[in-house]
Amino acid sequence: MKRFIFFSLILLSLLTISSCDSNLKPARGDEDEIIVIADSSEYEAFKHSLQQVFEKTINTPQPEKLFNLRRIRFDELNKYQSRKNIIIIAPINSGSSVSKYIATLLDPAAKKKMENGEAAFIIKYNFWADGQIVMLMSAPTVEEVEFAILNHGDKLTYALQKQSDKRLMKYVYNSKYENRPLEGKFLKNYGWYIFSQVDYVLAVERPEDNFIWLRRSPDTAMERWIFVHWIDNASPEYLNKDSIISLRNRLTQKYYRTSDDSYFVEIADSAFTPVEVNFQNSYALFTQGLWRMTDMYMGGPFINYTIYDEKARRIYMLDGSIFAPRYFKRRIIQQVDVILQSFRTKNQLDMQVLEDLLGEVN
Repeated sequence: MKRFIFFSLILLSLLTISSCDSNLKPARGDEDEIIVIADSSEYEAFKHSLQQVFEKTINTPQPEKLFNLRRIRFDELNKYQSRKNIIIIAPINSGSSVSKYIATLLDPAAKKKMENGEAAFIIKYNFWADGQIVMLMSAPTVEEVEFAILNHGDKLTYALQKQSDKRLMKYVYNSKYENRPLEGKFLKNYGWYIFSQVDYVLAVERPEDNFIWLRRSPDTAMERWIFVHWIDNASPEYLNKDSIISLRNRLTQKYYRTSDDSYFVEIADSAFTPVEVNFQNSYALFTQGLWRMTDMYMGGPFINYTIYDEKARRIYMLDGSIFAPRYFKRRIIQQVDVILQSFRTKNQLDMQVLEDLLGEVN
């Protein structure tokens, strides 16, 4: 599977603006839908580049689109202003209705940058709705807009994904469905925290192996698995592709097995490159791929963060997998990813949060 690569967005060609209006209603629509506001003839010119970047295929293992583009006419804008993901695109001075509208959204300095080809994108957060991301895409010519889209595609998809993650965090990190006693137990016994939903069960706890497995909806058509493993007195040299594959396969061979103990889970395809990421100010490698049962009758996507905690000299492996043969999996694996992103070490938690969680432990 492909993943949105982590990049800094504070670049000359990408300007960001956030609204602080607390009265905005929540953004609506599907997480993977992008509304594209463009003139019909101009959209035909941009269409291929937009599809190449935003509708690239990911394998889960079934092919799914990263996002789904939906072009609407400019006169329909009012109907779609509350959608989660919006792109408004046109050459800066083409004379089209969309081009003229983009000009009204720019201050003089930003407009000048676009006219001079110094900035091709302006990203506006919470513009018409809370949690929304609106991308203004413009440049002097169609060709320059296309070039900018293709040249900065990873940064654009990353911005969309991070905003989507933030929206999902509000949904997933819901205190009504939080298993605080379990979170407190992990914090007290092992020195780390991960958001634990009440419908996840503690399937395996092996302190001698530094291994915890959380499982949701066991033996159903939509299973979700999360494991946390850690290595003490570790070196950052361990953070490489071969070590990650070896360690994950060793753990799943031991713990992710069929009920009759005949088969186990392994990585299905090692043709991927881990991506360096900043995970809560710690160096980490992010890996995304496919798993399979060795009998070849089960499989699905997995995501993995392998993190080096320099202060504790400890390596953490956070791993999420899903088995959902009847469903599209992109949205489900993203929800698991959001849970993994909640992980914190004891030293990263606010003192009040720390005390409250430890107070939940019997």
